[in-house]
Amino acid sequence: MDIQIAENEKIWNEIADTSPQATAFHQYEWLKLMEKHTGFRLYPLIAFKGEEAVGIFPVFFYKKFFVRSTFSPPPGTAISYLGPAMVGKENLRLSQREYTTLEFLKSVDCFISKSLKANYVYFSAPPKIDDPRAFQWLGYDVKPAYGYITDLKNGLEAVLEKITTKKIRKEIKRALRKGIYVREGGKKEIEAIYNLMLGRYENQSKPVTVSEKYLLELFDRFKLKVFVAEYEDEIVTGTVCVSSKDRFLSWIGFPKPRIKLSPSPNDLLIVEEIKYACENGYDYYEIMGAAGDRRLHNYYSKFNFDLIVRFSAKKSSMIPTIIEGVYPRMKGKLGIHRVKK
Repeated sequence: MDIQIAENEKIWNEIADTSPQATAFHQYEWLKLMEKHTGFRLYPLIAFKGEEAVGIFPVFFYKKFFVRSTFSPPPGTAISYLGPAMVGKENLRLSQREYTTLEFLKSVDCFISKSLKANYVYFSAPPKIDDPRAFQWLGYDVKPAYGYITDLKNGLEAVLEKITTKKIRKEIKRALRKGIYVREGGKKEIEAIYNLMLGRYENQSKPVTVSEKYLLELFDRFKLKVFVAEYEDEIVTGTVCVSSKDRFLSWIGFPKPRIKLSPSPNDLLIVEEIKYACENGYDYYEIMGAAGDRRLHNYYSKFNFDLIVRFSAKKSSMIPTIIEGVYPRMKGKLGIHRVKK
């Protein structure tokens, strides 16, 4: 296939809009903001078969010393997944889909190895890329990755009946009686959430590796929704959410309150996000960055969400002991993980 580097934002976004696998993070302007705030160089790759676009694959390149690495998504962006997105496969037979997918990924892999000469490659595929075999056939080490999602199409009452137990409903009522309430916010609330995360991560001796300027710039340019929980006129926790086609993504946040607060406001916060998603016509509500974290899944799994199984893929031509010493430090920058309740 013919691999081209997209130079036209409109054409890229038109392809992304028609792909069932592309997410909000595939939008050209979001990709350019990732490039701006990480120092990685963006290569927005489009694969063509003749005149027809087959798929897109945003690749971020970084060179330091002997390491020539490519990522999708890049570190420091708080994005759990990016990677390939294909178009025009829905009506193909299985054999045609498999062939097209393999040729598409083979062409991208060839560009990465020959044009970028990358010796370390890492991709985290979006949820609707559910067949990792082509990556395996191309020599990638494939591992599962996870997320939580719930179907909203049957309406709010059906969702709440599924996800809330008697105990959760009791905790929410206690929170309301205590005076905890949830409201929408804007840039000031993002700053408050960010400061809470800084404090929480400092207590855990961990760095917050996504910049506040990146979040604020995204808020200005995209339809981000911000929710905060307040108690006695103080913001005690909050989240930043993203609209991604038919999905409402609870993206980053849920920092632990600075003050001891019982019950936790997070149950109420999750339910209010779901209410918003139902009222605004979304088909799915997804919580990012929680299901794969052993510290967090016990809390989030109590809501009876459905598990998303996707995958990541990695390839290295370098000495494993060297690159594996570098990669974990970079992998830690793949996003702000959810703070334990």
